[in-house]
Amino acid sequence: MAGVGPVFVGIRPPDTVRHELAARLDAAFAERPVPGRRVEPADWHLTLRYVGEPGEVGLDLMLVGLDEAELGGPFDLGLDGLGAFPRPGRANVLWLGVGRGATELDDVREGVEEAVDRSGFGREDRPFVPHLTLSRIRPAADVWGWLEAEPDLRVRWRVDEVLLMRTVRDGGRSWYEDVAVFPLGP
Repeated sequence: MAGVGPVFVGIRPPDTVRHELAARLDAAFAERPVPGRRVEPADWHLTLRYVGEPGEVGLDLMLVGLDEAELGGPFDLGLDGLGAFPRPGRANVLWLGVGRGATELDDVREGVEEAVDRSGFGREDRPFVPHLTLSRIRPAADVWGWLEAEPDLRVRWRVDEVLLMRTVRDGGRSWYEDVAVFPLGP
């Protein structure tokens, strides 16, 4: 795979969950659309670990590391509650946070972190804030009104795999492509 591009390990909601969440998002904000550039539902995911551009050798090492990693078993994950980075009064990102399954998700993330570290990419030094990005906002904006609306965006699903994904860029477009799937469980 020449020119691997930036890679990350993540979890993607199933199609049914993405469709349900998109419909809830549209209904909740029909009168006042979500600010910024909305992320397409096909690209919705939770990043467990961003790696960057590993090169072909690094990618091979990571594939082996993730294949051998102790990632735990399947678990139920729930998304609910809007949030914003870096803060609601001057947000660059509007996101949906994790409720149910947060402990299990953190255990999976730790297994991923260990595998990435053993592959030679070191450990992440930033705190892990699990979220699904809904919108990227440039320039930064105050999103308190959207957060205070407290829309019902809760969705749930059974997580049974993690993905190694890469960012593909073609002209002005970009999207995410699966590189490998790592099932959870024995």
